[in-house]
Amino acid sequence: MKTALHPSLALLFATVATLPSPVFAAQPQTYPTKPVRFVVGFPPGGAVDIVARVIGKKLGESMNVPFVVDNRPGAGSAIGAEVTAKAPPDGYTLFLTAGSIAINAGLQKHLPYDAVKDFSAVSLVASTPNVLVVQPSLPVKTVADLIKLARAKPGQLNFGSGGSGTMTHLSGELLKVMTGIQITHVAYKGAPLAVVDVMAGQIQMAIGALPGALPQIRAGQVRAIAVTTTKRSPSAPDIPSVAESGVPGYEASNWYGILAPVGTPAPVMTRLNSAIGHALHDTEIAESLRRQGLEPMPSTPDEFARYLKSEIAKWTKVIRAAGLQPE
Repeated sequence: MKTALHPSLALLFATVATLPSPVFAAQPQTYPTKPVRFVVGFPPGGAVDIVARVIGKKLGESMNVPFVVDNRPGAGSAIGAEVTAKAPPDGYTLFLTAGSIAINAGLQKHLPYDAVKDFSAVSLVASTPNVLVVQPSLPVKTVADLIKLARAKPGQLNFGSGGSGTMTHLSGELLKVMTGIQITHVAYKGAPLAVVDVMAGQIQMAIGALPGALPQIRAGQVRAIAVTTTKRSPSAPDIPSVAESGVPGYEASNWYGILAPVGTPAPVMTRLNSAIGHALHDTEIAESLRRQGLEPMPSTPDEFARYLKSEIAKWTKVIRAAGLQPE
């Protein structure tokens, strides 16, 4: 037997049926409605900054709001990571991170954030090798030459990186571990600054991401002797890899991905991941990235989350093998 609803209840149900959907359900359609801050943990001109500006421009066009790059260099990108981790989880602050976030997890004891727990993975974006460059006047044209010179002058050669705990730093430490050479690390607030000091003769060599160093390499201001991937880069096929130059098994690729503060609504994450995927499959964007030494690397949020955890485990082992003490 059906029971008739009380008139007041019938009115209530009728009213509820006409109400708009909950806010979280509407977010994929309404987000974004204002500029999105794209935090970068490195200074302008480097590979991370290049990626942020290329992808940010395309996302801005497709989502109809500006993606504003906010450079927060220092501490191997930890400053930018902290800014993002403490931002409201509403999709309006994103972090364009590099592999350095995985290294920091094993190298720094007192980080003001947790690389896994305080972020939601949005998508991987691209990967690229680092590149080892030297002063043109240095009598070094190959990795074998460098190893020979370093063994003849232990501790006398300096290599610059994008900062302690960055991928460029650990690339050098991995080379030291695998060859037994003694070269002295000099940390900079970004690899482009290290490359500038190589040009100026302040240090003998530097390791930087290939996109940021390519202009100086092409101009002959520094000499590139090897890329850090196992194979040559399609963007610079004339530069041999460290692995093929006498250090088999050496590999230290960099990667870039987008993180959001943990708690960012799932519909917003889905909207962002979809937009990033479309951007990376755009022929113009893909070619633009490849011209600058980058390979597009779209992923699902789950794939990026798993990859981040695996990178943390990998570089923690390298840090221990190198005898580096967490600070």
